[in-house]
Amino acid sequence: MAKKTGSKSAADLLRKPHAPVIATGTSNPNGRARAGIGVALVFLLATLLALYFYRGEPKVSSVQALPVAHATYVGGKSCTSCHAEQAKSWAGSDHDLAMQAADKKSVLGNFDNASFAYAGVTSKFFKREGRFFVSTDGPSGKLADFEIKYTFGVRPLQQYLIELPGGRLQAFGIAWDARTREQGGQRWFHLYPKDALKAGDALHWTGVNQNWNFMCSECHSTALAKNYDSKNETFNTTWKEINVSCEACHGPASSHLAWAERPKAERDTSNENGLVNALNERRGSNWLVSRGETPPQLQAANPHAKPGPSELDTCARCHARASRISDDYVHGQPPLNTHIPSLITEGLYWNDGQQRDEVFTSGSFAQSKMHAKGVSCSNCHEPHSLKLRAVGNAVCTQCHAAEKFDAPTHTHHAATSPAAACTACHMPTTTYMQVDPRHDHSLRIPRPDLSEKFGLATQPNACNGCHNKQTAAWAVAAVRGWTSKPLLGYQNFAATFHAAAAAEPQAVPALQAIADDKTLAAIVRASAIERLSSRLDAAVLETLLRGLNDSDAQVRLASVNALANLPTAERRRYRRECWAMPCARYAPPLRAPWRARLRAVFRPLERSAFEPALGEYLATLNSTLIVPSHR
Repeated sequence: MAKKTGSKSAADLLRKPHAPVIATGTSNPNGRARAGIGVALVFLLATLLALYFYRGEPKVSSVQALPVAHATYVGGKSCTSCHAEQAKSWAGSDHDLAMQAADKKSVLGNFDNASFAYAGVTSKFFKREGRFFVSTDGPSGKLADFEIKYTFGVRPLQQYLIELPGGRLQAFGIAWDARTREQGGQRWFHLYPKDALKAGDALHWTGVNQNWNFMCSECHSTALAKNYDSKNETFNTTWKEINVSCEACHGPASSHLAWAERPKAERDTSNENGLVNALNERRGSNWLVSRGETPPQLQAANPHAKPGPSELDTCARCHARASRISDDYVHGQPPLNTHIPSLITEGLYWNDGQQRDEVFTSGSFAQSKMHAKGVSCSNCHEPHSLKLRAVGNAVCTQCHAAEKFDAPTHTHHAATSPAAACTACHMPTTTYMQVDPRHDHSLRIPRPDLSEKFGLATQPNACNGCHNKQTAAWAVAAVRGWTSKPLLGYQNFAATFHAAAAAEPQAVPALQAIADDKTLAAIVRASAIERLSSRLDAAVLETLLRGLNDSDAQVRLASVNALANLPTAERRRYRRECWAMPCARYAPPLRAPWRARLRAVFRPLERSAFEPALGEYLATLNSTLIVPSHR
């Protein structure tokens, strides 16, 4: 439960060391450096203050929720009569099957008295009176029978949720491999095969890091409320629909339903038919291909303005490594109001931005050239079935000329080989949860030269991912045999981030240059600022103060967090220098409410300036972050 603040001031809370962002996704099988609940106890108050300051600030969505702010949830079945085609596509999708009550239809695993041995414990799976059970080691370490209450996920594996006292649902560590036998599936396996987990470990199925209410629930159900009672250390978690249904993305639909029930002559179409989150950004913003030009156009162009962030933000709410700090999510509004997305942080990503730990796609895509050009999730994925819009390389040749890019002269591999797939080189996979390979969505050009320079152990590349018995130098020579041009690609911050990791002096000016370069992706610039937070000399402070007035909220947030590492006296000194001017020398100031709220960071001893944010911080700890493990 939340630590009492006693007589400590908000300034005292600010002195706590900065801690990594925690994850809201499912438990991660890649080593022990997992996001844990203990992180929340030292979670920097400035981060929450920055999010508090952020509310209402620019990052304007093209979809506004104001006229339907009081809409209520009506359930996906209310949508099917008018949207039969979309409902048919959605049925059977990963969203539809994200979570289900455990029954003979939903349970895929073998519960016919099957057994699985792990860490000295043999767990047995069986059925009793039509219900599903596992006999395994419980919170005390002793064997007991536990009922499977829900299934969790469906492809390529299925987990099972077990109810423990206090309203807790726990994700069982032994999962069912749902792949075919030919693929190596149809078996029980443990998500942490090398860890030999016992009761009391945070990663044991009874531990806090396997708690569904806290770690996983938001993204597998619709309109979920955790409802954690910190006084009694219990949950009363509720949802409107057990799975990811229509309103999980489009928002509560009562206003839209009321609109649809009116006679056509009385329907007002000025507000997207009453939808909270219309997700209509692709309308009138299509990618056009013209092959009749001389020379021929090799890549599609979008003649319309870059669409707003609503679709990407809606997907990123769940398809991102992030920390949830509030249950007050509003559909169609920026997720930074309620979530803190992870940056390109060591341990989560490799220094060139490739996925490393389980980062859930969005942070990778935000680094890509496609993201910068305005490509969105639904350009490649049909949003209801979640299937790709075409088979294989045809997804890419929607925009990239097949005669140029889907040819051996470009791929340098036989057309029928797996290596000829665009994704093999530009979206290599990393396997998570033992059996789940996921494509890296940063869509980058392979860089074996970086691996040769920094070592394959710290800088992987797609070439050696397949040719794993060869050296990076071999891969570099192979690429040079194809072209004499350096394959720099779009992401070119690896050398700087490697230098920063090694604490090399030359890293500082290079990080500053990245932070100030507005042609780069915001996540890259914010990640550079995060790396400057331990190097706060006068020149770096100038960079951070410019970051406070940046147009992107992620950059502002990183700047606030970095400046919060200053001693109190230094924060006050820079408050005088900056706000007396008022910061006009750093950048055109944002509108007054933003500047006024930011002043709180520079006045740490004036408690009254912190009261609203401090209250929000404590409410966040009490309701969502502090979740003790079952004892």
